[in-house]
Amino acid sequence: MGAKTGVIAYSSSDTPLPRLLRTPARPDAAATAALIERSFPGWRVSPAEPGTLLDDIRPPDDLAYATSFPGVDLICCAHFMLDHPSQLPAHLVEAGKGRRLVLHAMHSVVDWLAFAVWEDGRLVRSLSLSPGYGIIENVGEPYPFELPYWNGEHPVPPTPDEPYPLPFHPLELGEDALRELLGFTIEGTVEPGDVDAEEVELLGFTVIDPDGPTPEERRAEFEALVAQMGEPRVFRPQPDGSLKEVGWDDLG
Repeated sequence: MGAKTGVIAYSSSDTPLPRLLRTPARPDAAATAALIERSFPGWRVSPAEPGTLLDDIRPPDDLAYATSFPGVDLICCAHFMLDHPSQLPAHLVEAGKGRRLVLHAMHSVVDWLAFAVWEDGRLVRSLSLSPGYGIIENVGEPYPFELPYWNGEHPVPPTPDEPYPLPFHPLELGEDALRELLGFTIEGTVEPGDVDAEEVELLGFTVIDPDGPTPEERRAEFEALVAQMGEPRVFRPQPDGSLKEVGWDDLG
């Protein structure tokens, strides 16, 4: 899986967000710019090239894509990829008063998923987990679409070394959560009635935190993380369903 997301969306509490996104209006330019200014107070904001919800649901650092039309305010930005979704900045939660606020974030490199839902400014569900860190946050009652995962119906085949440290793969649940909360998936099977995320137009913005790290500092941090990573390991399915580690010379 290569899925990455980083999105928050506000919608009318009486109309499900997926229904609103199935027939999206074009972004209201003034309202969308105001949404970005409110959401990134004190940041340096400037226009960038437009995009779509499918292509830009997890934009690069320092970019945000957004739309505002009747019933919907939606922003995609890497800054919403929080290990603890409950710590979403207060001004963003406050903006959800009288509405439903959804956060969805996942990163395929580390098999990490986080999603959260606020109703009228009150957190009702938050989940964050990855195989490396386990369950980072688990607040509120699981939604019905989660239950098959918690009940062991989607186990991950074990590797020869050890079993998968979670009862399911976070990205598999992440795709179901994305469909349930926003109406579509990135890598899952397209189903009748799914939102066509490519048809949801977004306006682009450069957003720079004046107190954050510089691009050079972020690049150095990334290079240091890459340097700490070991050599990739390759596993091949066996007839009994197990996985056997193989060398690069065995591929082909």
